[in-house]
Order: sequence, then C-alpha cells, then structure tokens
Amino acid sequence: MTVGTFTVSHTRNTLEGHDAAQSRAFLTKVMVISTFGGLLFGYDTGVINGALPFMSRPDQLNLDALGEGMVASAILLGAAIGAVAGGRVSDAAGRRKTIIALAVIFFVATLGCTFSPNMWTLIACRFALGLAVGGASVTVPTYLAEMAPADRRGRIVTQNELMIVIGQFLAYVINAFLAINFGDSGSVWRYMLFMAIFPAVVLFFGMMHMPESPRWLVVKGKVSAALDVLYRVREERKLAIAELNGIKDNIDAERQMQKATFKDLHTPWIRRLVFIGIGLAACNQLSGINIIMYYGSQVLEKSGFSTQAALIANTLNGLTAVVAILLSMWIMGFARRKRMLLIGFAGTTTVLFLMSMSAHYLTGSPYLPYIILALIVCFLLFMQGSLGPVVWLLLSEIYPQRLRGMGMGLAVFCLWIINFLIGLTFPVLLDAAGMDMTFMVFVGIGIICFLFILKFCPETKGRSLEEIEQQFRSEAAPNVATQKTIKHLL
Repeated sequence: MTVGTFTVSHTRNTLEGHDAAQSRAFLTKVMVISTFGGLLFGYDTGVINGALPFMSRPDQLNLDALGEGMVASAILLGAAIGAVAGGRVSDAAGRRKTIIALAVIFFVATLGCTFSPNMWTLIACRFALGLAVGGASVTVPTYLAEMAPADRRGRIVTQNELMIVIGQFLAYVINAFLAINFGDSGSVWRYMLFMAIFPAVVLFFGMMHMPESPRWLVVKGKVSAALDVLYRVREERKLAIAELNGIKDNIDAERQMQKATFKDLHTPWIRRLVFIGIGLAACNQLSGINIIMYYGSQVLEKSGFSTQAALIANTLNGLTAVVAILLSMWIMGFARRKRMLLIGFAGTTTVLFLMSMSAHYLTGSPYLPYIILALIVCFLLFMQGSLGPVVWLLLSEIYPQRLRGMGMGLAVFCLWIINFLIGLTFPVLLDAAGMDMTFMVFVGIGIICFLFILKFCPETKGRSLEEIEQQFRSEAAPNVATQKTIKHLL
C-alpha cells in the first residue's frame, strides 16, 4: 500500500469544506494553546521575584538568605530532572498526553505552593512544579516543531520563547497589582502563587481538543491518524501527502542511523563539539540573567526602592524582556550568530560593571535606585535582544543529527543545574558581600564567557549541519596527528 494511494482514498470525505484559512486558523490555535506551557514556565519562575519579600516576613515563613535561595531554586533543580525525563516520557506516551499530564502537575503543585504551611513543604511543591517546568521546556517546543510546516517552523517554535517572557512579565504585573492592593496582608504571596492555576486549567482543557503530533503517530505506526492531523494543519492536500512521505523516510533513516553514546566522547571532534555545547549553555546562565529574573525586586529594593515601588519598577524589566525578544527574532534573520553573542556578552558584562560601580560609589544616593533600574533595562536589552535567544539557536544548529540527542541532553541538563546553583547562592552572596561585590563576581565570569565564545564558538549562519561537522573533523585531525607524533618520539 503506497502512501499516496492511501491518502487520497482515506481523506476524500474528511476534507470536504476544508480550506487554507481553516488550516492556518487551526494551526494558530494549536500554537496558542500548547504555548501556555511556556507561559506557565515563565510565570512560575518569575512569580518568586515578587513573592519572596512577603513570604520572608517573620509572621509568614520567616526565610533567611539561604531559605530564600532554596525556595527560589527548588523549581530549577526539579526542572533539570524534568527536562531529562520529559523527552523520554513524550516519546513513549505522546506529546499531547505528556503536555496534558504536565498541566495536571502544574495545577496540583500550584495548589501545594499556595497552601504550604512551612518552608520545607513549599520547597517540595516548588520542586514538583519544576518537574513540570522542565518537562514543558522540552515537550512543548518538540510538539510545535512537529506540528509546524517547514517554512514556518522557526517562527512558530520561537513563539514558545516569547510566551516564556510574557509569562514572566505577567508575573511581575500581577505581583505589583497584588502588592499595591493587598500588600498589608502578609499572605499576599499566596495569591501571587495561586494565579498560575488559571493558565494550567487552560492548558489542560485546551490540549484535550488538540491532535497528537503526526510524527509521533507515524513512529507508532498510526499512519491514518497522522494523515488526518496533517490535513488539518496543512493548507494543501498534496503538501500533507508529501510531508507524510518525508516523515516516513526520515524515521526510516533515523532507525538505521547509529546514535552517539558516551563512548563516542573518546573521539576528539565529538568531545570538542559537546564541550562547546555545554560551554554555551553554561555561559547563557552565568551571564547574570537569572539574578534579574528571580531576584530583580530584591536588587531594586536593596538599591533604595520600597517593596511596592520595587515591584512596580520590576514590571518595566518584564516589558523590556518581551520587546527585546521580539527585536531578536528580527535581528537573527540577517545577523551572524557569533557576532551577536560577543556583542551581547560585551554589553551585559559592561552593564554589570556599571551596576557594581554605582552600588559602591552611590550608596545612599536618592538617584541610585533609578540608575540601577535603567542599567537593568540595558542589561535585558543586550541579554534578550541577542545573547539569550542566540544560544538556544546555536545549540539547535551545531550538532549533527546523530549527536543531537546526547549533545542537547548534556547541554540542557548542565544549563538547569547551573541555573539552580545561581538561584541558590545569589541571595547568600548578596547578603554576605553586598551588591557591589556580587555584581563584580559576575563581571569576572562574563569576561571569561566572552573569551570562551571568541575562542571556541563556531559561526553557523548559512552553513549546513554537514559543513559544521566537517569543520570540526578537519580541526581535530591535525591535533590527532600531533599527538601520535609525540607518542612516537617518546
């Protein structure tokens, strides 16, 4: 039975009344509903920014600096595990069912956080929330990539990144609103956390009406169901048939392909490529972005704003991140990847240096809070406008097909672990060393990251995966020859 013959006979009746506008509308619906997972990702990581000052009060959870770090970072440790497990679960159970299950975890864990009676219960619930965040960070982009047509895939998948920063922005706005109107109640932090319940409900019921990924259906031998899905999200029947053939061919090729394992790290060019991927992921987190995302309100409060004023000012940071992401989506269409990374790190490191100097020399000045706020806005423009999105783009481009599973897995796991360590230690460092010295530590790290990118990062724009692989093979060959010569002489 050929695919072409099968599709025509199977879909003649189901396609009656189907047109291009309906396909585009349905694909948009799929994109919006599924990216509520990204929205929850952003909200649950950003809401702690405004909730910590209230839950730290003596009449609430009475958190010290270490307690604040543990509460803020528990979600990140859970996300590291969830990101690793999420791909395996979605491969076994399906993208749609996995996202529905994640929505349930989001819902239950949010309720647990809201009604936590003590710090340890809150940490446990935040960890469970992290499992959903990590799972969503892997499963939602995969689902979008497999639902989107090839010519719109990059733009559609990038919408998830946009929804993440929109989720963070919404968290900042809701935090500010609740603090202004209910700030006299110490338990206002519970309302802040509770608001995540609503997008979790939308995600659950919305995904109940979404189709499964056509690629996953083909992998499981459900070609008929896959074809029905493709007809709903493709504008022309012949495009759906051609894509189904392409999916089948690609899956057959993958089954014959020998996937890389940890034993392949003995090969110099593979080891170097994996090292660069891990380094890029580490640099992304070590830039200092999560200082702003998780502790921006505390930084503004330390500089001189009141708690309410800091929460209001922090909404500007969220809005800046959204605008910068939109800007980066336009810039990446024509700019070189490595140049954007270098400009991004030069910018963020310089801004952190200025923040350190301002905190050191202008302590007590009435102008310091506004200077720090302006510098944070500049930091986010550099970070979200170039550095952050480009790292994820590079990670998707540098690995050949057979290395992608292992390389991306290691890079994303390291990214979440470093994220966790920064979230855990920053409030302790801020409390012990002060704002000026804390920022100076990240200035030193930023310089090291800049030099790493300058030395090791490849340029990938306009190059195929095969060309990138060949570059790394050819660069490793002279090193191998030199090592053999040295061994021979010895």
